[in-house]
Amino acid sequence: MLEPSAARSTAEVRPAIRVTDLVRNYTRPRTSLLRPAPVIHALRGVSLEVQEGERFGIVGESGCGKSTLLRIIAALDRATSGQAVVEGTDITRLPERRLKFLRENLQLVFQDPMSSLDPRMRVRDIIAEPLVVQGHPASGDRVRSLLESVGLSADAGDRYPHQFSGGQRQRISIARALAPRPRILIADEPVSALDVSVRAQVLNLISDLVDELNLTLIFVSHDLSVIKHVCDRVAVMNAGEIVETGPTGTVYATPTHPYTRRLVSSIPTLPRALAGATTSDLLKGAPT
Repeated sequence: MLEPSAARSTAEVRPAIRVTDLVRNYTRPRTSLLRPAPVIHALRGVSLEVQEGERFGIVGESGCGKSTLLRIIAALDRATSGQAVVEGTDITRLPERRLKFLRENLQLVFQDPMSSLDPRMRVRDIIAEPLVVQGHPASGDRVRSLLESVGLSADAGDRYPHQFSGGQRQRISIARALAPRPRILIADEPVSALDVSVRAQVLNLISDLVDELNLTLIFVSHDLSVIKHVCDRVAVMNAGEIVETGPTGTVYATPTHPYTRRLVSSIPTLPRALAGATTSDLLKGAPT
């Protein structure tokens, strides 16, 4: 049984994550001496708050800025302007040498487990790696406990990533993320690369572990039904902006923004699927 994250003080109530007016622009290489370099506006003044212990979803189509936002929250990228505060600390301009607390308390699960796991390392070493890097004891008991918590046998630690299925590899990624006992877990499209048959299993596993360990979860997906299954509150992103935020049930039942209404209307239903409706058909027929 894994131990819950360190108890949080009830004396001070503060958001686990708060971002304010985040802007991220990327300058592309110049194609002409007479024209300025083109600029991609990945984030256009994004603001949001995620409370401690909350399951917060971010949904939107590919290219809307979801992953850029996560990278800034995790200090893997830097904002052009704006502010990102994690557990009361402004990380916007904090140098890497002062980010040890963030590397311990915030962990990520990536979209493609095969590309995020080192194929040259055994699973036990992959799971122990964040503990070693952060100077914590990496005992065999801890690794075995993590493997069991994600539904894998202890002897799985002796094998390599390519010897597992996609769903099993994602379980290994989750175990690695939980190794340093984080308080915040960020899942970036964690089931989109998996077969439909195993998606529900991995989603239920994440949900159970978040509850058991009292984690704050940020779950990013382009799949509306996945967000609805996992998250308490959701932010809808479009073209680098958050266009709507609210309780998941409310946003899906009574969306207010035209883009959100299009997304909700595009969720496949059995009658429409049996009738042969495609995604394009559903979007054409969505209210605006």
